Amino acid sequence: MDERSDYRQPIPSKIPPATGIGSGLPIHQTTGWNTQEPITTHEPGESSRPSGAHDFASIRQAVRAASSSPDESSDAAAANLVGVSASPWDETSADREVLRVKLAWAKLMWLMAFLMVLLAVSYLVPFIAENTQYAITRGKQRAEYDFAKQHLAGDPLAQMSQAYQMVSQRVSPSVVHINTIASGSDVYLPTLSLQSPSRSRMPAEGQGSGFIVDAGGYVVTNYHVIRDAQRIQVALSDGRRVEGQIIGYDKETDLAVLKIKADKLIAAQWANSDDVNVGSLVWAVGSPFGLERSITSGILSAKHRAGLAGTPYQDFLQSDAAVNPGNSGGPLVDIQGRVLGVNTAIVGDAYQGISFAVPSNVAREVFERLRDDGLVRRGWLGVALDVPDREEAIKAGSTEGNGALVSQVVDGDGMQSPAAKAGIESGDIVIRWNDTPVDAPATLSNLVARTPVGSTASVVIARGGQQSTVEVVVGLRPSP
Repeated sequence: MDERSDYRQPIPSKIPPATGIGSGLPIHQTTGWNTQEPITTHEPGESSRPSGAHDFASIRQAVRAASSSPDESSDAAAANLVGVSASPWDETSADREVLRVKLAWAKLMWLMAFLMVLLAVSYLVPFIAENTQYAITRGKQRAEYDFAKQHLAGDPLAQMSQAYQMVSQRVSPSVVHINTIASGSDVYLPTLSLQSPSRSRMPAEGQGSGFIVDAGGYVVTNYHVIRDAQRIQVALSDGRRVEGQIIGYDKETDLAVLKIKADKLIAAQWANSDDVNVGSLVWAVGSPFGLERSITSGILSAKHRAGLAGTPYQDFLQSDAAVNPGNSGGPLVDIQGRVLGVNTAIVGDAYQGISFAVPSNVAREVFERLRDDGLVRRGWLGVALDVPDREEAIKAGSTEGNGALVSQVVDGDGMQSPAAKAGIESGDIVIRWNDTPVDAPATLSNLVARTPVGSTASVVIARGGQQSTVEVVVGLRPSP
């Protein structure tokens, strides 16, 4: 082969295939070739067209096509012929910006959806919980209603209700309503203050209650109900109205006895107030505010409430049965309808859950004395009493540390008291009167007052760390 033919032989070049951005190879902006790649020649006999190579003719044709087509599509076509990507940097950045905006919108939409879910939960959960609770409550109430309806149909409380009715039926025929015409202008209901005694006006003049204690026509009531009365009218449970006559009264216990002329009377029965226990059921019967034979119930709150009325001879029962003006003189009864006390006073100007009654044992004794003698003769010891100091009482010989301290003995001015005659001295502590323990001065006062005049009482005293017994002849209490 001559030199000319060798000259025409195309010189192969090892040109790597061009790729777009991301191939890692920089592209020459003029030719699209890698100018840093060396051009190698082939010796005769070697393959003239290695795989992936382009000859100069094809390259020139591509360049001509690119130059004759100024539009971008022609440029892209030309670039494709030579294996060069036509995607510029700015086109990729736009795609990324679009993607970033889409991602931002997607995040925003997810956030808004999450907030909407939270908002819905914050409103729906309490609503559902509230309605669920309402449903549970309604279901419980419905179940309780059905249960109560079913079991109340068998009258489980009928026995208790009948017992209440029977208490009322037993005592009501014995309860009377009292109207008075007083010489004064007003009638008062005693009210007790825990600090000092006081009185409040009754809203109705000359009204009160009482109860028949003897078929012969004897009626027990409060002294303050008939005080200063010129005329007394007694209304019976059967509707009859009769005149009442005063047999006697006792200011110290605020009790009075009337006598009425009527037949076929039903007398109330006395109960033993010493045997009743605190917490027992009680009923108060009377005419509060003129409402005849009203009945209220409660429990016995306490016993031996002494010293509240300014006299040592009143030893009240306390209850929470409602007592109001007009109840005075009416009975406080036990579960058998027996008279447990005489309703006498309240705390404050109106009922406040604390009512007081004279115990039946005191009322019965006063009634019998007034019926028989027209007055109450009380025993007298002739001493002034006080509450002893516990340590001093124990030192004196009182094992319980209580009793009644003798602070003064009446002896002189031509009068020698029963205590002075028996040798009782100031400073002695009385711890027993006959067979009854003495735990307070009020207890001793009541025991002495209830002891028959002229009788002999055995008195145990503590003095100088020892106990001794003396005999006392009870005297008659002087008139105040």
